[in-house]
Amino acid sequence: MIKAAIVSPKRLKKPQISAFFGLALAVCMLLICLVYSVTLGAAEIPLDKIFTSFIAFDGSYDHLVIQTVRLPRSLIAIFVGSALAVSGALMQGLTRNPLADPGILGIESGAALFVVVATFVFGSSSLSIYALVAFLGAGVTAVLVYILGSLGRGGATPLNLTIAGAALTALISSFTTGILIVSQQTLEQVRFWLAGSLSGRDFNLFLQLLPFVSMGLVIAFALGRQITTMSLGEDIAKGLGQQTAWIKIFTAISVVLLAGSSVALAGPIGFIGLVVPHIVRFYIKADYRWILPYCAVLGAILLLVADIAARVLLKPQELPVGVMTAIVGAPFFVYLVKSKVKK
Repeated sequence: MIKAAIVSPKRLKKPQISAFFGLALAVCMLLICLVYSVTLGAAEIPLDKIFTSFIAFDGSYDHLVIQTVRLPRSLIAIFVGSALAVSGALMQGLTRNPLADPGILGIESGAALFVVVATFVFGSSSLSIYALVAFLGAGVTAVLVYILGSLGRGGATPLNLTIAGAALTALISSFTTGILIVSQQTLEQVRFWLAGSLSGRDFNLFLQLLPFVSMGLVIAFALGRQITTMSLGEDIAKGLGQQTAWIKIFTAISVVLLAGSSVALAGPIGFIGLVVPHIVRFYIKADYRWILPYCAVLGAILLLVADIAARVLLKPQELPVGVMTAIVGAPFFVYLVKSKVKK
């Protein structure tokens, strides 16, 4: 069975100063990656032009590329990476399931199916429409996974939720594939988006979804202490006076906001929510008041680096960023399955 991430209270006494400086260092790394993300691509832009495009914008090609293409794309990568990593950490902490993430539990697949159905029925390829239906798909799938997981013996255990998520993901993926086979036009409209891509995103879409991502992150950070207690076990949390039902509700709201926003912005990008929380736990063992901010920063770094690699490896062509995250995440997932699951 899957090992529960049960920890002793002594692990919660990680020195605050050390955690703070580690987080500050990670933020500095993120800023460096942001600068490189703006400069690198099919056409490399000198570093000095980044600053002059803000100080003295002259409408030149380089300035336009910085302001309208690369900076919005880089900011979207930061927010999507943060949202996926934080939502994965929330799910792992709440369910005490080390294999939980929005992709594995079907939330991303559900959002993608709703986008494909909307494109098939209404013929829309608007990213704004994608955003709305992706939220709806994420919410419906999250509810279905929890209901199906609760039907098994013992209720919504980590193993039951994982099995329910895997089964629902397979079912949803078959529906999605069937629609794409039937409708070549739908496939042409959404195929690059389905692979996970940051290409073509602009500030308008970013600003449209920024409130939802921000709200999801605020709720998540506010739940840090409660998720730490829940990770000790629901019975212990109840014994300590936690309102576990409300914690689950607000955590679900945060996950849907974060995962739905991410899929709406960049399509289904896998493994960020799975890999990053485990990387963070090598340094911050159990305190979710620190795990969640660390996940936000490291998730942003990982997706930003993946997007840079997707742009420069085969330039002037580019790969979907979802391909790059899968290259890193798939082997890590196999390692987790072997290390966390007893035969």
